[in-house]
Formats: sequence, structure tokens, C-alpha cells
Amino acid sequence: MPKISDERREERRGQILDAAVRCFSRSGYHRTSMTDIIAESGLSSGAIYGYFRGKQEIIHAVAHSVMQGRFGELNSLSEDRVLTPAQIASVLIGGLRASLPTTMLVQVWAEATIDAELRAMFQEVAGTVMGQVSGLLERWATEYPERVDGDPAGWARRSTPVFVAVVMGFIVQSTLVDEFDGDAFVAALPGVL
Repeated sequence: MPKISDERREERRGQILDAAVRCFSRSGYHRTSMTDIIAESGLSSGAIYGYFRGKQEIIHAVAHSVMQGRFGELNSLSEDRVLTPAQIASVLIGGLRASLPTTMLVQVWAEATIDAELRAMFQEVAGTVMGQVSGLLERWATEYPERVDGDPAGWARRSTPVFVAVVMGFIVQSTLVDEFDGDAFVAALPGVL
């Protein structure tokens, strides 16, 4: 059997992740089976299991892919300038809106309250997000120490959970509040953050 190129392998992996996101969005994480993901992807079970052992590995890969994309974008934007807290939040929200249905995120978060392995994965991802956000906030606070209370590192550490709650709040509201105006939310960020 001929080996496939790294490029083709990544393309196939992306195809699986995209199929899983569609399934999770439609049916929720718990009610989605590997059979559903296989059918949605149009690939054989052998092809899917050649990449992932199960749906927990798939959701973990989705989370890491989305996270890498968002922080890659933030790191690129912050190479030659210091991003404000509102700019950081806007990039995170914009990237999440573009890459995942918010309904899927809320469903996975809900499932993580009763699924120990999913909760452990969430803790890992949340820890990475908190660390990245804290670093970006500290960089801003170091540049503008007159705008924060206390030392920049301490301010960033204390502010990070509140900041992340704003991003998570956007996701929850955009999923559950029928008249939610996501664009107005993002436009209000500079005045709030």
C-alpha cells in the first residue's frame, strides 16, 4: 500500500475533524457515536481509526486545533505591537465564531460536567488558554502600568479568569439568547475592557 504524503494526511485528518464538528453540533457530544462520525466523513472506519482511537481523541484534537489557530493569530498580530485586552478578546471571539458552531462548545462544556475524561481535557485546554491570555495581558499591563492595579504580572493573573469569562459569556449568550447581537457585543469590548 503506498504511503500518503504529510499534506494529504493533514487534509484527511482535517476532514475527520470537520465531520466530527458537524456531528457534535447536530447531536451533541454524548449522542454522537464513532459510527456517526465515520458516516459523516465518508471515510472507512479503518481510515478514521488510523488517526483517532475514539471520539475523545477527536474532540481533544478539535480543541487543540482551534486553540492553536487562535493563539497563532494573536501571536502574529502581537509581533510588532502590544494588543489591548479588547483586541485580544475580539480576536478570540472572532476566531471561535469562524471556526466552530458555538452550540457545539456549550454542549461539550455541559458534557464535561459529568464526563471525567472530557472534564480533564477541558482543564488541560483551559489551563493553556489561561496561560496564553495571561501572558498577553501582562505584556499590555507592562506597557501601560498606570492602567492596572498593582504589578503587571499580578494584575494579569487576577484578571485572566474574568477576561476568559467574557469570551465564554459571548459563546453562551450567542448560543442561548435568541436576540443576542454578537457584533454589538464585540463593538462594546473596548469600552468594557
